[in-house]
Amino acid sequence: MNPLIPIKSATLSEDIAQQLTNAIVQGQIAQGSKISEPELAKQYGVSRGPLREAIVKLEGLGLVTRTANVGARVIQLNIQDMLDTFTMREALEGMAARLAASNMTQDDVLRLTHLLDEHQAHLDAHKDEHYIQQGSNDDFHLRIIHASGNAKLIRLLTEELYAVIRMYRRHTSDQRSDPRQALREHRAILDAIANHEGDLAELLMRRHISRASQLLKQAMEQAVSLPTKAGLPIHPANQPKQ
Repeated sequence: MNPLIPIKSATLSEDIAQQLTNAIVQGQIAQGSKISEPELAKQYGVSRGPLREAIVKLEGLGLVTRTANVGARVIQLNIQDMLDTFTMREALEGMAARLAASNMTQDDVLRLTHLLDEHQAHLDAHKDEHYIQQGSNDDFHLRIIHASGNAKLIRLLTEELYAVIRMYRRHTSDQRSDPRQALREHRAILDAIANHEGDLAELLMRRHISRASQLLKQAMEQAVSLPTKAGLPIHPANQPKQ
């Protein structure tokens, strides 16, 4: 793992939590690995107090679990947990899209249209490199979530689900394909929002996320037989029952 940048911000624990989140999502801190407070405190150059606060925040994000007499560990991805997470995401983001169709201004729509045009240009210039490599997929979804205007919905998605969602997508990005299909689906969702068709926007968003979850499931099943290449060690026992 690369050396960590020393933290000097007043919001010390939040900055540590952000760096740890990125390290876990990127795979720099391995799945299932034990969180060593002394080691991390030394790497960050901080005391144990703010580090422990950061680890508690990561527990809240679902990236870390704590067990008595064992301590904190990074989560181990598995198929059933992914399906459960994406089922919640489908319902919540579908609701966000429906609300955004009522709340999003014309300027918001134009900015999101411009973002999708940038995605198109990126795919053209980089031989269909997937969104996951540039973070743009998150940007599209997060803008719609925030446009919902529902504070509780925004918190549930951005503070409790999205870190784990990013982790699942990052660790299976090499196995997934056809980013242009995702772009087409994004444009259809935005068209429904722009036309204030809330029910249609919700339906299209739910279909979009359901499709993403099935692609992830396929990628994770492949990773069972190709764990090293996929970077996603998944035990067959963690697959959902048929």
